[in-house]
Amino acid sequence: MRGPESTGEEIQAGEAAALRLAEGVPLREALDVGDPRAWLALDLGARVVRHGYRPEFIPAWEAAAPLPARLRLPGAFELLDEARLALVLCHRDGRLRERALGRAAGRPGLLALVVVRTTDWAEPVRHRARELLRAHLDAEAAVALAPLVLLLGRRDRGDFAVDLLGQVLRAAPPERLSPLLAHPDRAVRRFTYRLAVERGALSPVELARAAAEDADTVVQTLCTDAALAGGRTDDDVLALLLAARNPEVRSAGVTALRRAGRPEQAEAFLADRAAMVRACARYVVRQYGGDPAAWYRARCAGPRDEALPPGAVVGLAECGERADAALLWPLVGHPVPGVRARAVAGLRLLDVAEARRLEPLLEDPAPGVVREVTAALLPSARSLDAGRLTGLLAAERPRHQRVAAFRLLDACGGLVRLRAAVASLDDPDEKLRHWAGQSVQAWRPSADVPAGAAEVGRLLDRARHLFSDHVLKRRKWGAGVRG
Repeated sequence: MRGPESTGEEIQAGEAAALRLAEGVPLREALDVGDPRAWLALDLGARVVRHGYRPEFIPAWEAAAPLPARLRLPGAFELLDEARLALVLCHRDGRLRERALGRAAGRPGLLALVVVRTTDWAEPVRHRARELLRAHLDAEAAVALAPLVLLLGRRDRGDFAVDLLGQVLRAAPPERLSPLLAHPDRAVRRFTYRLAVERGALSPVELARAAAEDADTVVQTLCTDAALAGGRTDDDVLALLLAARNPEVRSAGVTALRRAGRPEQAEAFLADRAAMVRACARYVVRQYGGDPAAWYRARCAGPRDEALPPGAVVGLAECGERADAALLWPLVGHPVPGVRARAVAGLRLLDVAEARRLEPLLEDPAPGVVREVTAALLPSARSLDAGRLTGLLAAERPRHQRVAAFRLLDACGGLVRLRAAVASLDDPDEKLRHWAGQSVQAWRPSADVPAGAAEVGRLLDRARHLFSDHVLKRRKWGAGVRG
């Protein structure tokens, strides 16, 4: 009975809803009928037996408000209202569920439970529910029940309802799809957009707008491909794609500029914030004889130009040569933090980052700059001034500087790593304390650590709360420390 999507809270919610229905509360007041999980919770909660699996035990709602004793006799179901009939549709007895389906016809409020029964484990119940759903699922009901149908589609027997939903929506007027195209559930939007693309129900402009505005990457890709299908290069379509937040959508729009013969528009994206978009822009510019590297060099020639986009700086490194480092080094002192960070990233890409010149930037006030400097210095961490890095671990230093110093000292290994990790166990930042604890626990003496060094014993004693007594003793023995 319990599906992979059920949780303890959902079971309890289903039991509570079943009790309310048993007490005569109307269906729409007993549970949130617009939430597909509420129906699944009711189906499960109405059948859960809390006290065991022996026949004499029954679900809570049946004990609180038992069904009529003659329920199995002909005509008994005519006495049930909608709320009680909903409970019987979720009954643990499959024969009662099957009979209740016969009374559910003509009751739109119960159609959601008919959908649930199409995945029933009992074949007679499942077969009757599918016949009933095929007869009553129209376009209006399909729109309302789509979230539930697609949620049930994850179950082993959920494909029937999903296929039927697709058939109904394919035949529905295009305007019927609008609520589903804006549905908060991304699975519903994905399903509906696939149908709309298949039917050709949306114009290229509508598809481009969806690609630019929808938050789901699957919908974005689907609509972008459909909007540009057949080599379309409509101005309205390209304008929407080029203004999208998602880099994949923008890159598709930039690539389409090649077919449109507009390399001058692609040139504006050479400095885009996303590497993918910059690469596509360089491709388009080159196809029309342009030289992206020359464009980047011209933009990066002014080391104090505050209008310089950071993307142009890293773009130079992506397509330039090592000699272009002469343009990047002055930008390391640029007044805009984003430019400084991309300049350091560019030097690392060109493999010309000099540790001696970059090390002072570990004290930069901008976290993004320090992150890039740290990435550039990690391969040469052992050559850095360990004393200076240790000074950056001080509690009064900004967090990004302490993190950078810890990462570099940790990369040094040996006794330097253990000193830094133990020193950071008291750091004000919880995450850094956690990383330091992990580093201490993973530390093993390397070849450059003198066997029996007393300092190792003192440092491990300061971190004794991280080990059991037995493990601490073995770590000390491994380092040659006795006592």
